[in-house]
Amino acid sequence: MRPATRCSICGGTTFRRREVLWQRLIDEWQISPAEVDYIDRQQGERCGDCRANLRSVALASALLSVFRSEDTLSAFVDSPAAAGFKVLEVNTAGNLHATLERMPGHVFGAYPEMDMHALPFADGSFDVVVHSDTLEHVADPIHALAECRRVLRPGGALCFTAPVIIGRMSRSREGLAPSYHGNAEEKRGDWVVRTEFGADLWAFVMEAGFERIQLFSVGYPAGLAWAAYREGVS
Repeated sequence: MRPATRCSICGGTTFRRREVLWQRLIDEWQISPAEVDYIDRQQGERCGDCRANLRSVALASALLSVFRSEDTLSAFVDSPAAAGFKVLEVNTAGNLHATLERMPGHVFGAYPEMDMHALPFADGSFDVVVHSDTLEHVADPIHALAECRRVLRPGGALCFTAPVIIGRMSRSREGLAPSYHGNAEEKRGDWVVRTEFGADLWAFVMEAGFERIQLFSVGYPAGLAWAAYREGVS
């Protein structure tokens, strides 16, 4: 057992860890032992109470900042204040899906059935868009991010995670052997990785038109999440 930052989802303080990476993926991404360690923490270190991993805890922290709440996410979604937000969840946002769907204004769109290059919603439909470890699977991540911005109301925010190797720059996997996330055995088409993100992930967000971005960290560099804002007044 490893003590960690208080879980922003349920308030738990005890975390347990297991290894999640497999050798083929380590070789495909050319990940160093230090990188393996923090990615295993990101995906495999979980709250002993709600089972959320560190990336989900970081994402919940980003959402709570946008919601301007100092409570846990679980408590916030059941509060009267939650009714004031319309939230689009693109793909299942890790361990947060069961919590987010309790919000009255929650809308869910499964990926890849819902195309992130052409979200089926009018401009300015949502206060918050959220997705987790999905962007790396999209053919054109800047276009997908711009679509997220388009459906946000002025003043709204996109909260998301993506796997990041912090010691390198992003690269496309076009022309490389297919690499899959999910587990070591399955090779589903929606799990193929299109982009390996690095320390310049923020540039993709800004090129998509967002005016401001915040980084949230839990056990840096293990748990990282971003909140990108569409500036303006509703």
